[in-house]
Amino acid sequence: MSRSGGEKQGKLDFDESRIDSGIDSYKSISREQDGSSDRSEDKEKPCVADERLDSAYVSSSLTVDSLGDFIEQCSISECESATDCEYTEEEVNFLTTVTEDGDTILHLAIIHEEEHFARQLIDLFPPELMDIQNNLYQTPLHLATYLNQPPIVKGLVEKRVSLELQDQEGNTPLHVACEHGFWDCANEMIHNASPSNLVNVLEAQNWRGLTCLHVATLRKHHRLLRLLMKNGVDLNIQVSCSKLILLCEVKTFGLVTKHPPDFLVQEGTSGKTALHMAVELHDAQAVNMLLNKGANVDAAMFNGCTALHLAVGRQDATIANLLCQAGADKMIRNMEDETALDLADGNDDILALFPFDDIQIMGRTVMSFS
Repeated sequence: MSRSGGEKQGKLDFDESRIDSGIDSYKSISREQDGSSDRSEDKEKPCVADERLDSAYVSSSLTVDSLGDFIEQCSISECESATDCEYTEEEVNFLTTVTEDGDTILHLAIIHEEEHFARQLIDLFPPELMDIQNNLYQTPLHLATYLNQPPIVKGLVEKRVSLELQDQEGNTPLHVACEHGFWDCANEMIHNASPSNLVNVLEAQNWRGLTCLHVATLRKHHRLLRLLMKNGVDLNIQVSCSKLILLCEVKTFGLVTKHPPDFLVQEGTSGKTALHMAVELHDAQAVNMLLNKGANVDAAMFNGCTALHLAVGRQDATIANLLCQAGADKMIRNMEDETALDLADGNDDILALFPFDDIQIMGRTVMSFS
């Protein structure tokens, strides 16, 4: 897709780890391949935005101008709703054009940050087409979130696109926002979602078993944590499974999109809550936020360890003190038959947090004076 008015600078510094059909294929173009090998000084320069490739360049003749011409000729403004519109065969063929990477025209407009065209396409597209997933199972909403485009995210969510579709990593668009700290995109999704959809999205786990709360905690995005907490996220949900997905195909307007079926193969993993993760990261602010909002201070991982076990084992007296003040049970035993007090042996700062009101032999309480 050619760019009118020159290349726009992206909102992020792109790197090779970014995953979407357009972004992941931004490859360096060797100066030797284009016949300019004598310009040796250019070989040391990194790839820049106007050198990037995506499916539009290699498999389609679509251009910004052709999109604009089509928009002028076809509008849904005359229809009461997109589903009531009757498209000509030429219009349907144009709307359902996909590249070899599975991108629709809307995917491409978002990838190239052509906001004006993307917004027109959102008005033009029937809802079914806006949930098409490309070869990496990304919807236009995934890409708009990944590129931090809140106006596009808002437009898509207002058209009731799915918030629950997952990409090849199992991430919903809200996972993507929580991963990168894009509060504005997350806010648009959360406040424009229906209550029932929001519950499902907040509980959705990616293929590593992580919910949006887990991801925001791991990335220390505290503002996003507050947003999730304010909107009723379950603070005690555990990293409970890894999932093997068999993708089924669904045809929409002649295009193939892929969805995970209801059948999932699950396998238990760690059982960590967001509180466990915050403790492991020595993130006292997140620990305090979670405790103040009612996180279960004594929630146990699958190995029986509570947050206090983790704090003591990491010799983090500050967080151990926060947990004790929140009423953490100091005598819960993990699968190794150890209490938090057992793990504190030798650390005077942490031992000072434990009242010696019990008689213990080898860490086991035999008499209590309380």
